Amino acid sequence: MTRLAILGASGHGKVVADLAEQCGWEVVFFDDAFPQLQLNGAWKVVGNTADLLHQIDKYPEVAVAIGHNRTRLAKLASLRNSGFTAVTLVHPRAFVSPRAVLGAGVVVFAGAIVNAFANVGDGCILNTLCSVDHDCELGAGVHISPGVNLAGSVVVGEASWIGIGASVRQLLEIGSDVIVGAGAAVVNDIQDGLTVVGVPAKSR
Repeated sequence: MTRLAILGASGHGKVVADLAEQCGWEVVFFDDAFPQLQLNGAWKVVGNTADLLHQIDKYPEVAVAIGHNRTRLAKLASLRNSGFTAVTLVHPRAFVSPRAVLGAGVVVFAGAIVNAFANVGDGCILNTLCSVDHDCELGAGVHISPGVNLAGSVVVGEASWIGIGASVRQLLEIGSDVIVGAGAAVVNDIQDGLTVVGVPAKSR
């Protein structure tokens, strides 16, 4: 096994660690938020970001398991600028078309589907049982929650979050830093920074 440093020992960190192990990695956690934490589930927490930066020779490959999109992107950029390699993790029971493109630091969980010519930006989370259909474009740091369905040719801007069970009609554009509420049905374009909820989804 090759060692993987995971930054972020949260609940999301646990599922990323579990995914990483199923991809053949030996996992060690680093975390800033809980300085006294020694275990996260089954995995050791051995230090914080500063400790990790001094151990690039020991842990050159990293995953950032932080749920907040902008924070995840900032940490990912900082680590890459410091010489670390951000790994992309795809669960063995996910399907990613060979004609899709996944950026650095993407995680694709069990049951997720990424169809042909989809383009997924750096640091995205494609969560359990979501589907990203053909020709979708996801900006960096997007989180597609469990059970979300994006129809074909949907564009999602940087750091947006599509909530659990939401659906997005084909050919729509969702801006950056948007939040789509759980179970929402998006049938119109959404401007940057809005939060939309409901069926059909409307700004609140």
